[in-house]
Amino acid sequence: MAIEHLLILIKPDGIKKSLTGNVLAKFSEARAAIIGTKIIRVHKKLAEAHYYKLRNKPFFTDLVEYFQGKIYGEFYDRILAFVYQGEDAIARMRRIVGATNPEEADPMSIRGSYGRITTKGVYENVVHCSSDLLESEREIKLWFKPEDIVEKIYPVKKIIFEKVEKIIWD
Repeated sequence: MAIEHLLILIKPDGIKKSLTGNVLAKFSEARAAIIGTKIIRVHKKLAEAHYYKLRNKPFFTDLVEYFQGKIYGEFYDRILAFVYQGEDAIARMRRIVGATNPEEADPMSIRGSYGRITTKGVYENVVHCSSDLLESEREIKLWFKPEDIVEKIYPVKKIIFEKVEKIIWD
């Protein structure tokens, strides 16, 4: 069995419904380790990059706005992002997550238990889970910097930036 890495996102509807604890408890069944986590306000460019394969679908704009949490209000305009690591972690996590369409998902899965389809046809399915190793690497690199992850999972290089502006604690 191979050690795999994947991106898990608890989407704005999962935060709005206070499902974070329930979702994390279900993920613990996979016996995978969290090696990176953060909370993010998703800007439009990140949402579009994440769902780039769906950019030509008629629901793309609604999907991007859902992913940004715009329909839920200011407090719910964020996503919890996790990098998990474990043996065959992608297949294990995807079983726990369930099918993309909440109506087709196993009722015991996260999406089957907590997801719904909006009147606009957007799947509010609470979580995102990487689909395979290639997507996983693309997604992790999109959402996380190497220093955000406590394990070295992909090759890195050091570069020197000049005149980089940073916000620091006062």
